Amino acid sequence: MTRGEIWWAKLPLPAGRRPVVLVSRESSYAIRAAITVVEVSTVIRGIPSEVRLGKRDGLPRSCAANADNLVTIPKTWLDSCVATLTPDKLAALDAALSFALGLRRSPAEPAPSPPRARG
Repeated sequence: MTRGEIWWAKLPLPAGRRPVVLVSRESSYAIRAAITVVEVSTVIRGIPSEVRLGKRDGLPRSCAANADNLVTIPKTWLDSCVATLTPDKLAALDAALSFALGLRRSPAEPAPSPPRARG
């Protein structure tokens, strides 16, 4: 197991069996019973928290890794490894995670206004 791999996972309903991308820090796979993953969905919204995936990534059809669907699951829920993201796709997923977690703004999102002085 390594960060950036795509696995089939058996998630609770309503998600069910679906691909996920492993996103835990590299050292956690050897010592943790649960890992953090990004769910992959066939619903593609074209938003900054998504990374488009498809046949070139080892998946059966067009889909998106949606960093808004970040979950921690037991490793026992993982079924089989499909593929590993390319370095470019992994970098795009890192950017999507940063956006989804509010660690950076989207280029289209305006900077927050400074707080107003109370007086």
